Amino acid sequence: MSREESDFDPVSFLEDAVRIPSHESVDEMHEFVVDLLGRHGADPAVVGGGCVLAEKRSPAPETGPHLVLNTHLDTVTPHVPFERSEARADERAAASSDGGGDAIRGRGACDAKGPLAALLSGFLAADPDRGRVTLALTPDEEALSLGAAALTGKLSGTEDRLGGDLYLVGEPTGLDVCTAAKGRFQATVELSGTAAHAAEFAGANAVAAAEDALAAVRMFDEGADAHPQLGPPKLTPTVVEGGSATNQVPADCAITVDRRSVPPETAAEFRSSLADAVRSSLSADRDIDVAVALTDRESPFLEAFATDPDHELAGTVADASQAAGEAVGLPSDRGGDVRPFGAATEASYFAPAPTVVFGPGDLADDSGAVAHAKREYVRVREVEAAATAVERAVAAILGDG
Repeated sequence: MSREESDFDPVSFLEDAVRIPSHESVDEMHEFVVDLLGRHGADPAVVGGGCVLAEKRSPAPETGPHLVLNTHLDTVTPHVPFERSEARADERAAASSDGGGDAIRGRGACDAKGPLAALLSGFLAADPDRGRVTLALTPDEEALSLGAAALTGKLSGTEDRLGGDLYLVGEPTGLDVCTAAKGRFQATVELSGTAAHAAEFAGANAVAAAEDALAAVRMFDEGADAHPQLGPPKLTPTVVEGGSATNQVPADCAITVDRRSVPPETAAEFRSSLADAVRSSLSADRDIDVAVALTDRESPFLEAFATDPDHELAGTVADASQAAGEAVGLPSDRGGDVRPFGAATEASYFAPAPTVVFGPGDLADDSGAVAHAKREYVRVREVEAAATAVERAVAAILGDG
């Protein structure tokens, strides 16, 4: 089925979607998408705490792969109103050879309602000859990803409702195909000593012990092997809290750290390794207890993922992106590259199944932040190119050729 036959216009959809606030509640956006899918005969189901699922099966669903198209409905605060006009000077870089055409601005324009428009276009146009395709939309990727965790059986009492063979995740990638992303963990290093009067040579100073602990943080990845796609991991101390009185040896100090992980490190492995490193760093006379705790959250942390960049899924989407970009007049160097993604995503929950991230727009451009920023925008031609690319990729993956 072509886009014309499905009567779906991704740009018009995006114009409507950006007008719908979804930073505090996704209820209105959720209703909008469910209604749209229903009007197109997709028979959507609402499951897993607000996830939207819709499926198209071929006459022979077991003879081909199960392809899952995933992105999220929520955005970050605050809401930024919709606007459409000719691309501005700071939005034209790499847009096209003749100035760039229009841009759509507003919260969610690129993260991730632009990618959502492209995935909807690909799903609604799909007419698989083999296998099946599932559209899986989650409600809280910008928060705790409880929806995605429930869909994939990673929450207690849930089971994997997807079981996909291949995953295409919609995020702003500049029409590149991203096959890997670092994970993000947060932990607190707790140092516990003994309080005493500052005038006495007594007590065990937890704030002073932070000097050794911070050195352990700084040296934590020394000698670590760089991941072939993602490079080295990164550990950053972000908050230090300790002491309560200016004339007292402090008994407690806490250091919060941000971890950007690479495969195969898990959150549990990171916590254990950091605790060992900090304990080893403390001077023998410190008399300090060490505990490292991951920040409490209901859903698992978004761990790093990596798909072989030579996997057929990556090549199929990259070829489709490049051809679609050329069709709408984008420069030959805009889109179609295979590279890592710059942020943690719900793609983490779908690995180790082959997973790629793809969509129109950018996390940031030469002028600064785009996603999660007041100047969030996406170029109309990129939305059109992304929609065509997803349509072509789905047809290639689920076709009989």
